[in-house]
Amino acid sequence: MSNRQPEAHLTGLWSDLVPVAAAPEAPTASHGIVLGRIRFTDAPAAPALVDATPLLTTHMTNAHVSPVEEIWRTGLPVRAGVAGDAVFAEDGEHLFYAVRLGPQPVYRRPVRELYENALRFTWEHGYTDLVRMWNLIGGITSPNADGLEIYRDFCIGRAEAFAAFAERFPRLSAATGIGTLSPGVDVCFLAAKPGRAVHLENPRQTPAYKYPSRYGPKSPSFARATFLRDIDAPGHETGGLFVSGTASILGDDTVHVDDVAQQTEETLRNIEALVGGGNLRRHGLEGAGYDVKDLDQLKVYVRDAEHIPVVRSICESALPGDTDIAYFNVAVCRPDLLVEIEGVCR
Repeated sequence: MSNRQPEAHLTGLWSDLVPVAAAPEAPTASHGIVLGRIRFTDAPAAPALVDATPLLTTHMTNAHVSPVEEIWRTGLPVRAGVAGDAVFAEDGEHLFYAVRLGPQPVYRRPVRELYENALRFTWEHGYTDLVRMWNLIGGITSPNADGLEIYRDFCIGRAEAFAAFAERFPRLSAATGIGTLSPGVDVCFLAAKPGRAVHLENPRQTPAYKYPSRYGPKSPSFARATFLRDIDAPGHETGGLFVSGTASILGDDTVHVDDVAQQTEETLRNIEALVGGGNLRRHGLEGAGYDVKDLDQLKVYVRDAEHIPVVRSICESALPGDTDIAYFNVAVCRPDLLVEIEGVCR
């Protein structure tokens, strides 16, 4: 894990990636108050409040990678609670929400209900800017009971929920949809009070929500990135940029099929185009912009274990030595995608 510490003043919301053995059991730390935790380990568990802090435990590690925990922090006092099957915490500016859906023969209806409950809760608590979502999906490219790919099945339910809440949440946020190693779906997200989030697309890629029908009955529901403005200066372009799970896709086509090195390099080029100043200006963010070297809190998903050394070498060559990176050996949302990368620019 890295030695680089995120700057707390940028967004009022920041994170660490730490080995599970080093994760704190208490909800406070010297550089912030814990808003929520996501534990990536060798078995799933129902979301729970642990020491008054939401903890989502998902099965995403095996013999090839080590368990880690992502800890989201804030500088404001936190209130945590339980809402049905979900756990949450809020600080008056940010919401952390996590819920698990057990294995289903068909996911469409239960995913729609899960998302509608989550969106309703978020809206009613005043967090009208969705910022960052994670959808951790067991058997993501396997068939459901009807023979439809589970990710496509999931996307139908998620899209129907967003359609039902379209007037309240008209813009989609940054998100990741990635495989896990156990059946079921873990959903976790961050939201903020109004007026701070700007959602970005990538000039090299078709917006995911505009994908043609050959990728499924409903297109994936996410933006390529979300910029979250500083809570202390909402009219200025200082803050953090949350980069969605990004892969070797140009337009809507997978490129460099069967070549993990080329897919990794193309993914980094996609991120470079996404986070650069030119693209941020296209989205009305004057004076903001990043380089791929500004990425931190990287999560790198590699489909085949034998490819991890190649992907690790490329990522570590492209990024500063103190970048916080965690690697996972899990399936990506298309069978021909070998790697996916997400992170945060601050």
